[in-house]
Amino acid sequence: MASCDKVPAGQIPSSPDDVPGKPTTMMSKIMEKGADMLQSLEPVKQIQEHICTFAFYSHDMKRQIETHHYASRVNEDFTQCLVFDRDDSQARLIGVEYIVSDRIFVTLPDEEKKLWHSHSHEIKAGLWVHPGVPEAVQKQELHKLAPTYGKFWCTWQFDRGDRLPMGPPALMMSPQEECPVDSKLVEARDKKYNISTTERAESRRDIAGLSRVDPLADHWKAGGKGMVVELKEVDMALPGPYPSSQLSL
Repeated sequence: MASCDKVPAGQIPSSPDDVPGKPTTMMSKIMEKGADMLQSLEPVKQIQEHICTFAFYSHDMKRQIETHHYASRVNEDFTQCLVFDRDDSQARLIGVEYIVSDRIFVTLPDEEKKLWHSHSHEIKAGLWVHPGVPEAVQKQELHKLAPTYGKFWCTWQFDRGDRLPMGPPALMMSPQEECPVDSKLVEARDKKYNISTTERAESRRDIAGLSRVDPLADHWKAGGKGMVVELKEVDMALPGPYPSSQLSL
């Protein structure tokens, strides 16, 4: 099984209503309320920002999705994001993205760099937005985010109709000048938030971004090759003295 399993022709994206399972009971809701009151939930409370942008599958850049990143800054050079398919109470967790500064990125091994994408174009083109935050306010943050790199693993390919997270994760890439986002996706997003991506791009002309994008990032640009995750069986490292041949199922 691979993250690039064929997408059925004419696939229809799944919706939150398609997720199999019984409706949430009142008892479950009461337990959730109790947990919210009694537990700290500190990791989740560290989320500070909501970012709406777009992403492409590394192995099939015709597949483009709107994504909602809920970001928590660990320090000035590292941010971690929970990624959802939407921004309401029915949102599905579809992956995770890690964001590092250029200062950190240059220290990564060459093979690792190929898994990362640059953010400069995405931000300067007005595609990356913080919904509800005035442009003048979010630009202060965008100046710092433009010269960064991200690694985004998608664990739920809902756009191909998956009702549940299926198979291995898929590597995602950011919009680039050489492969623009479908205008219909951008128009739908802009209408939802009453914004103009074109106007945002104009207002961000003064954002510097990366002076030079590392040639190993945005790996697909080097020759049109994407990355996929494939699963294979391997011998387990066992804690006891017994070889795997002596195990019985």
